[in-house]
Amino acid sequence: MAVIVGNTPGALAAKAATTTIPIIFGSGTDPVKLGLVASLSRPGGNVTGVSFFANDLEAKRLGLLHELLPRATVIAALVNPNFPDAADRLRELQQAAHTIGKQMHVFNASTVGEIDTAFATLAERRPDALIVVADPLTTTRCYQIAALANRYALPAIHPAREFVLAGGLMSYSTSLIDAYHQKGIYTGRILKGAKPADLPVVQPTRLELVFNLATAKALGLEVPPTLLARADEVIE
Repeated sequence: MAVIVGNTPGALAAKAATTTIPIIFGSGTDPVKLGLVASLSRPGGNVTGVSFFANDLEAKRLGLLHELLPRATVIAALVNPNFPDAADRLRELQQAAHTIGKQMHVFNASTVGEIDTAFATLAERRPDALIVVADPLTTTRCYQIAALANRYALPAIHPAREFVLAGGLMSYSTSLIDAYHQKGIYTGRILKGAKPADLPVVQPTRLELVFNLATAKALGLEVPPTLLARADEVIE
């Protein structure tokens, strides 16, 4: 028996190509909005999977950044404008920024080269901090983005733990390890005869806050004890 396992673009392409082969996706975008499934509880058809999507994450990241840097007034957002959820996530960020009295400046990057260009502009504009908006491009360029943020001494909150492992300052996200583990479980169940239509889309249940204290020290920042106490992982 064959099973197709992939990310959002692969799952969308596979769904367009077959209605019979089971498809398991991992998606950071709302899978209902994308048309991958009819609903989270009753996927229907031959597609199910794991959603990394969680409401209000960008606003929560901004709130954590505010706790770390309460005097920061200008916050930059690095975003891929070609990402389907980009407009919604920026709207969420801008509303949250307005609520706490921050200015939000948006820097677009839809290619690897444009990430470098965006950071060069960031270096000229000198915002107080940066939020990296989650999407497939940014999450696959964690080393590049973490290194650039540190090169320009820009405190940043990132959309995955992997950024912090790469030297980034902090992250707040769903657990990708848990999500990939669940994809493996669903693959095994389908290979044993389960139907995708009968397997609800797995939604994120665990959010993790991670800090890199070595990076904080290099940036001249002291992480408040109240934030450290809530951290799921602290990298020395």
